[in-house]
Amino acid sequence: MRIYVLALDGVFDTGLAAVLDAFETANELAEMSGLASPRFDVSIVGVRQAVKTSQGLIVPVAAATMRVAPDWVVVPAIGFKMPGPLQAALARSDVSDAGKTLRSWAERGAGTAAACIGTFVLAESGLLDNQDSTTTWWLAPLFRQRYPKVRVDESRMIVKSGKFVTAGAALSHMDLALWLIRQKSPRLAALTAKYLVVDSRPSQSAYILVDHFAHSDALVERFERWARSRLAHGFSLDEAAAAAGSSKRTLARRMQAVLGKSPLSYFQELRVERAVHLLKTTDESVEEIAARVGYADGVTLRTLLRRHLGHGIKEIRRSAA
Repeated sequence: MRIYVLALDGVFDTGLAAVLDAFETANELAEMSGLASPRFDVSIVGVRQAVKTSQGLIVPVAAATMRVAPDWVVVPAIGFKMPGPLQAALARSDVSDAGKTLRSWAERGAGTAAACIGTFVLAESGLLDNQDSTTTWWLAPLFRQRYPKVRVDESRMIVKSGKFVTAGAALSHMDLALWLIRQKSPRLAALTAKYLVVDSRPSQSAYILVDHFAHSDALVERFERWARSRLAHGFSLDEAAAAAGSSKRTLARRMQAVLGKSPLSYFQELRVERAVHLLKTTDESVEEIAARVGYADGVTLRTLLRRHLGHGIKEIRRSAA
């Protein structure tokens, strides 16, 4: 299985290393264990002769334009974590050239995978238009603004859409590499994860700071303040719009643009966030916590926690121990 890892200047050191180490470990374990799995032939390629990581390390790269199409190309993150520096980096000529190369490979049948800020590089190419995607959770509002044709869900860790696979923030590079290994051998992927001590993480929801998004927009922030004061009482769109100082339609439209969800969906997320905080910081029963966040019983709360986080009550409380 031929895999190209496309490294751009300023590539995120941890992301690049995680991808390379995962495939190398998988190759070693396949040989050691006698598993019938094709070898992963991994090459680091670039659209410039010289590439440095975000920490200033030199990356040896082969010329991307001189090579045949891979089975898969992986785009690691570039090391820009905040909107301003990231947007400046995305305007670079090497990012544009990378987009042309990605489109060329895709036209020749290659699958394309990207993690963290690498999803922005992939989206810049236009290949994600009309596709489902995930991205770095705290940059999801910027992603929606720049790429309105992409259907993004930042709560998910891995999203496959057609011949494209995207992964969430930072350490999701490892999740992405394991996903690719799993396509050839689920047993080898499971073994690699055990040797690297990687847990299954199907969702980014457990890591998202819910109010981070709200503070990027004044109207959404006013809605959030109202919502947090009403978690135990229930949701009313009329009251929410009045408290935010807008019409119901304007509130719904702004919430969709900034957060990609309805006011009610965000209200439910705040309830879940509050419940998780109480589970970790108090000895209250599940029934008591359910009542404090507006649910009729603990069964409903347990179901929602499983749906949103992929974890049950015991796992949440154990993680706080």
